[in-house]
Amino acid sequence: MVTYPGSLMSTSTLPQPAPGPSEPRPDESTAPARTYEVRTFGCQMNVHDSERLSGLLEAAGYVRLDERGTAAGTDADVVVFNTCAVRENADNKLYGNLGHLAPVKARRPGMQIAVGGCLAQKDRGEIVRRAPWVDVVFGTHNVGSLPALLERARHNAEAQVEILESLEVFPSTLPTRRDSAYAAWVSVSVGCNNTCTFCIVPSLRGTEKDRRPGDILAEVEALVGEGVLEVTLLGQNVNTYGVEFGDRLAFGKLLRACGGIEGLERVRFTSPHPSSFTDDVVDAMAETPNVMPSLHMPLQSGSDRVLRAMRRSYRSARFLSIIDRVRASIPDAAITTDIIVGFPGETEEDFQATLDVVAASRFSSAFTFQYSPRPGTPAATMPDQVPKAVVQERYERLVALQDEISWAENRAQVGRTLDVLVAEGEGRKDTATRRLSGRAPDNRLVHFSVPEGSEVPRPGDMATVTITRGAPHHLEADVHAAWAVRSTRAGDAWQARQQRPAAEEPAGGGCGAPPGAGPRPVSLGLPSLRR
Repeated sequence: MVTYPGSLMSTSTLPQPAPGPSEPRPDESTAPARTYEVRTFGCQMNVHDSERLSGLLEAAGYVRLDERGTAAGTDADVVVFNTCAVRENADNKLYGNLGHLAPVKARRPGMQIAVGGCLAQKDRGEIVRRAPWVDVVFGTHNVGSLPALLERARHNAEAQVEILESLEVFPSTLPTRRDSAYAAWVSVSVGCNNTCTFCIVPSLRGTEKDRRPGDILAEVEALVGEGVLEVTLLGQNVNTYGVEFGDRLAFGKLLRACGGIEGLERVRFTSPHPSSFTDDVVDAMAETPNVMPSLHMPLQSGSDRVLRAMRRSYRSARFLSIIDRVRASIPDAAITTDIIVGFPGETEEDFQATLDVVAASRFSSAFTFQYSPRPGTPAATMPDQVPKAVVQERYERLVALQDEISWAENRAQVGRTLDVLVAEGEGRKDTATRRLSGRAPDNRLVHFSVPEGSEVPRPGDMATVTITRGAPHHLEADVHAAWAVRSTRAGDAWQARQQRPAAEEPAGGGCGAPPGAGPRPVSLGLPSLRR
């Protein structure tokens, strides 16, 4: 039975297939540290939350599974699912993964499974009712409770379900294990004050809570001191930052302040809202050298009628005026977007309006979603839900148009000389092609070869390359009219990670790194334009 005293969901008492407190346990003073694995689904906010979950577990004495040097296929002692509730198949994905772990846990007494994130905040006790072998369920507002909940579940041999209705502590104060030595996420706010009819996030993340500017800048400075070259400022609506303390120009000021941090070479942010995107932010982007010429600006629909039904407080003309203003001030800017196809009531005329805005905007790429009802959102009960076959046909037409635009925009990059921040885990075929990969200033993905006999850059170093081919979804640089490598503090920091003892090394591999070195790439679970 699960009870709900006040705003806190209390502990459930569902029996678990774990050893009871009366059963003998190994001497914990001599037993090896328990291993953990965090599996992440969803947006960049979830990826950053997973870094905090890893930091919390390591502060509590757990060891990341890959760092134990265990054989491939070995399961961790603690598996944490950090979930997303935005996509239609999020529930099926979670319960499918939990089902695969059920027999594993049955064979391994003492193994624990925890579920957190947006789906946990939404489903609450339903998770342990559907998967009674789960040990811990925690929400988006009490990430810091995970180690205590795991220990309580072990001691009591029963599931612990704890969901808070408001933020317990700002997540950025929690221990964090950063996946990258050279790039970092920095939260400026959590929560959202908008009421988009298709979105369940505000009810799961709460209203917007802003950090003080000094706290944000102190975190950025500390990261730079550790070798980080690039930070991405995160918020559900990042450009409404400052609403909580009454400064509507706070975000532009924050960008300019980041420009004054010595050693910080690249600043990005995601995701802004068109209705709150002001000229002072465009000016700050254009006038602050380390703010990169890349912008993610969610469109959702090009139809004013659909935007009104979505409760998106801008119209297509306003959106296009932002694009024009950015391009006038930052000619080399690459602009990406989000688009929903098949929102309830969308007509062919509405969809054509979306195609028209896409054609006019010339996005470098787009994340496209086929609308799916999310229980608890107003759109889920709207009439005139669009048939699946119609949505699919429209989606394919949108993909074809954006593919054509992306390819043309990438071909226009041929001949340009760009500084690429070398990454690891970005190029899945790098080993086969003998290329390295990284991001250009405008955030386009670049695959490049190293001239024979030249210095091989490390992840975190800067490589100057000349673009020789624009593919539909990336750039290539294989003939080097202007080849140079700049070693950086970030490259030094990455290399230092590789030289630590095995028990201390970050997990994963990629970008020419030896097996077992560096963090594994994390899937954001976002749809791409590839079919």
